[in-house]
Amino acid sequence: MAFYLRKMASSMAPLAIRAMGVRRNHHSTLFSPLQNILSQKLSKKTTISPLHFSSLAAKQGSDANLLRTIDSEIKCAEESDDHVMVAEIPDGFPFEIQDNPGHQTIFLKREYEGETIQVEVHMPDLVTGDEEDDDNDDGNNDDEKGGQSSIPLIISIFKGDGPCLVFDCTAYPDEVSIESMSVKNQEISEDELAYEGPDFTDLDENLQKALHKYLEIRGIKPSTTNFLHEYMINKDSREYVTWLKKMKDFVAQ
Repeated sequence: MAFYLRKMASSMAPLAIRAMGVRRNHHSTLFSPLQNILSQKLSKKTTISPLHFSSLAAKQGSDANLLRTIDSEIKCAEESDDHVMVAEIPDGFPFEIQDNPGHQTIFLKREYEGETIQVEVHMPDLVTGDEEDDDNDDGNNDDEKGGQSSIPLIISIFKGDGPCLVFDCTAYPDEVSIESMSVKNQEISEDELAYEGPDFTDLDENLQKALHKYLEIRGIKPSTTNFLHEYMINKDSREYVTWLKKMKDFVAQ
């Protein structure tokens, strides 16, 4: 009986082993595709070119250097006298000032004897002491205006809805120079070319003097333009600081 049991066990062992082998093979056929996928993912590691890190580092370094330079420029500009100083409106200044931050021009307006007078004031064309010395060295002493700072002005005088007088002027220290004068119809489009008269310097001398007096009575005189010169220098300084801060905010983003 014992011999029979041993024989039965020995004969069944190969079957069990084969059955286990089948199960192992069955599991291996199930997991082998997953193993292949995992091995492929591991083998395909993302590689970043060293040039990417180099360009990124260069960009960050450049931005940081620019921000430091802007900060330094803001500090210098805020410490300047032009930025701190506020131009005081002189007594008897006849115009209302419209100054919008961020714009490079200001507007003046007043009513005078039934007229509306508007003045568009642009940033000053500054001439430094060094530039004046260079002009003198070049022998340009005859052109005194060329060595002086100036402010461009556009003066418009209205009477109701009818035509208006438009003066294109340049304000120098203690002098207002009329470059041109025209009579414009407010209803005519800017695209239409209207006759604007001769060059101002070609007009009769008495007519030139009378037109200068015409503007002076309406408030366009050296005391007014000298104040505007100081005012626009201060505005230029303020707008420059604001511009620097906007650029800094953009770079820092």
